[in-house]
Amino acid sequence: MMLLLRFLLFALIIFLIYTTVRYLLNPKRKLELAHEQKRYYFLDDSNNVHKNFLITYKGVLFEGEKYLGTTDNAFEVISIFVWPHSTSALKGMVREDFHFIEKKIKERYPNSKVDWKSPIKEFMEKGHSSTPFGDLI
Repeated sequence: MMLLLRFLLFALIIFLIYTTVRYLLNPKRKLELAHEQKRYYFLDDSNNVHKNFLITYKGVLFEGEKYLGTTDNAFEVISIFVWPHSTSALKGMVREDFHFIEKKIKERYPNSKVDWKSPIKEFMEKGHSSTPFGDLI
């Protein structure tokens, strides 16, 4: 009986250690922590094209939808649509922040074209003026 009790106690300790490590290494938890701390974090399952990715940057949570297509050599992600979960959280973000996010997406999906959904799309298009000096003229 004592041997069985020791075995159950040992199994319980192993189970608690396993669940603690699994919790600490959970990518969703890392995303939530980075979101709270207003840091950058990219959560993606690059092997699953049908699963959207999540990015948190400066306290804003973005979601990206991947679309598969053909390149010269293979089938790859060629189009990505990105949108914020909350447009009110965009306050204070500048154009360079969106370029940074695009750069990070392009690092993972080099053959893709990144398209922003409204209102970021309009904001980014406003920055591409027909004059070389943009808004200065």
